Amino acid sequence: MNLDQERQRLFGRRAAILAGGQLVLASALVGRMYYLQVVEADKYRTLAEDNRISLRLLAPPRGRVLDRHGTPLAVNRQNFRVLVIAERAADLEGTLAALGRIIPLDAEERRRILRDAARRRDFVPVLVRENLSWQEVSRIEVNAPDLPGVEIAVGPSRAYPLQKVAAHVVGYVGAVSEADAAAGSDPVLELPDFRIGRAGIERTYDGVLRGGAGTSRVEVNSVGRTIRELARQDPRPGRDLRLALDSALQEFASRRLGDESAAATVMHVHSGEVLVMASTPGYDPNLFAQGMSAADWKALITDERAPLTNKAIAGQFAPGSTFKMITGLAALQGGATDPSQRVFCPGYYELGNARFHCWKRSGHGSLDLEGALKHSCDVYFYEIARRTGIDRVAAMARRLGLGSATGIDLPGERPGTIPDRAWKRATLGTPWYPGETLVNGIGQGFVTATALQLATMTARLANGGLAVSPRLVAGPPAAPASLGLDPKHLAVIRRGMAAVTNEPGGTAFAARIDNPAIRMDGKTGTAQVRRITQRERRSGVLKNEDLPWKRRDHALFVGYAPSDQPRFACAVIVEHGGGGSAVAAPIARDILIETQKAHPPAPPPITEGS
Repeated sequence: MNLDQERQRLFGRRAAILAGGQLVLASALVGRMYYLQVVEADKYRTLAEDNRISLRLLAPPRGRVLDRHGTPLAVNRQNFRVLVIAERAADLEGTLAALGRIIPLDAEERRRILRDAARRRDFVPVLVRENLSWQEVSRIEVNAPDLPGVEIAVGPSRAYPLQKVAAHVVGYVGAVSEADAAAGSDPVLELPDFRIGRAGIERTYDGVLRGGAGTSRVEVNSVGRTIRELARQDPRPGRDLRLALDSALQEFASRRLGDESAAATVMHVHSGEVLVMASTPGYDPNLFAQGMSAADWKALITDERAPLTNKAIAGQFAPGSTFKMITGLAALQGGATDPSQRVFCPGYYELGNARFHCWKRSGHGSLDLEGALKHSCDVYFYEIARRTGIDRVAAMARRLGLGSATGIDLPGERPGTIPDRAWKRATLGTPWYPGETLVNGIGQGFVTATALQLATMTARLANGGLAVSPRLVAGPPAAPASLGLDPKHLAVIRRGMAAVTNEPGGTAFAARIDNPAIRMDGKTGTAQVRRITQRERRSGVLKNEDLPWKRRDHALFVGYAPSDQPRFACAVIVEHGGGGSAVAAPIARDILIETQKAHPPAPPPITEGS
């Protein structure tokens, strides 16, 4: 009896403990449910809503790039793309095989499509091909019943109507790299098909052209499939950008340069607006925007004439005799000579036991500064460079825009080199020698400059000594400061430049403009890229065209027009082109003629009673 009672009490205690445990667990469960459903209701309602609602970025349409007249240089065009959705294609490989009979699809492309499809969910579209022609789109649409899972999508694509003509100025767009996405704060950079500026104006003004992203709120199911769009905020389009460039003149200059490795620049001498910046050979920026084959890329980077380089701002060349205006002006400003002083040229100049030759073996005789510019006498400029000193010559070169970047609104500009004593000591660790003053005084030696710098120099000489700077984006210019040059000295230099092109015996007389209303003044230059041996000088066998291309002289010309009231400055450099008078001067003449035809001077204002 006692044993039964003891068992009942034991069972009752265990039942009570079990019931108590159940009560505690039930209380905890009820408490947790209350906490989640009441206390944390807002939090989990938000999480559930986030799972149901997906916020997606919308890429903004990129702003256009236009020339000064509104001609499109960079635009957005429809990009027809063919996509495939694996869940709709019963046999994906079979569908691709059928599609390959309509548009070209090589084995590598098919492997890439199958790989992408395996990595994504079945309902996510996979890109097959983009930039389809209208004929290809039509063939796909006609055969749509036999292509399950294949669909056509339309999106924006960047296009460059002028192709090679303005490639170095406009640049191109490319895919966003991981470094770009990490460095940028714009979330639109995370979009897989988004493109940003990679070169030229596209790169410099990428923030202006890019615009702002929009958003789309869509409802999705548990596996991420879109059910419907709930709300949309349209993206903010990028701003259009108008350049000072004249596309018709740019095309003419590029055509005039032809297949040469060359650069030509035209800028307004007062506003600094760049009307022409041609660099040849060029490249087609559409290849970068649409995708380039390995063969095309190899052809570009192995071409010895460097089609990817904008030679107008990144090609650094010895300016040759186009530098002589700087040496002459430095000598006048420093009192080392005056316009009437003459120097006799026997065909060479001796300094110590070294002999420095003039380009004319028989010499030029006695010349003043204007005559020395007209005939481009080396001996005259050897002498006045020696009197002036390299430091004063270098200071004048920098005042006129050489030796540092001009600040043009393009990436990749090179500064050139204007040497002086301090530069050589800091760069080479050696002292400056007197003979180097002579060589650099005629634009050889260490001196290098770009075509844009030479055009800037010419503009500052032509506009009366104002510190105008080149710019590509159109708009009202800032008033340039004075360089503090003596107008009388500038007049001497300009008379010498006028004699070069307009007087018999001038080195560019054959390339003159006969029309007095648009007459051109200028200066030729021929820059050596090799040392001429004494044997070559004695034999007289110095034919430039007989040498390998990379050993030929550079041909240069700088000039402005019209002569009496200059408006446009021009610089032409033909790499390894030969003589400046025979090659570069005729090109500059033709470009300046076309420029003045396209941009005649404004008619005088009508006054009362006239």
